[in-house]
Amino acid sequence: MAQEQEIVEAIRTIFDPEISVNIYDLGLIRKITIKDDKEVEVIMTLTSPSCPFAQQIPVDVREKVLQLEGVTEVTVELEWYPPWEMDQMSEVAKLELQLI
Repeated sequence: MAQEQEIVEAIRTIFDPEISVNIYDLGLIRKITIKDDKEVEVIMTLTSPSCPFAQQIPVDVREKVLQLEGVTEVTVELEWYPPWEMDQMSEVAKLELQLI
């Protein structure tokens, strides 16, 4: 049975190749839902619809979460509205990018 914190930690291992910050701290993960203790739904966005990694990042999220013990199914949905904005980044991401 996967817990939300385990899922977050798995997602934190995925980095935006252009920015070198993990996608969770970038604020790209909007919602994580665990159903029946084994099915996970992730709603996420990307920094831009024209992101060159738009095909790969959701696949990476699915694969990382699916590796967690007890997870049998992972659905990843891309959501474009509202658009991603820099204020959605965590303090950690802002520090890494020297924005604060």
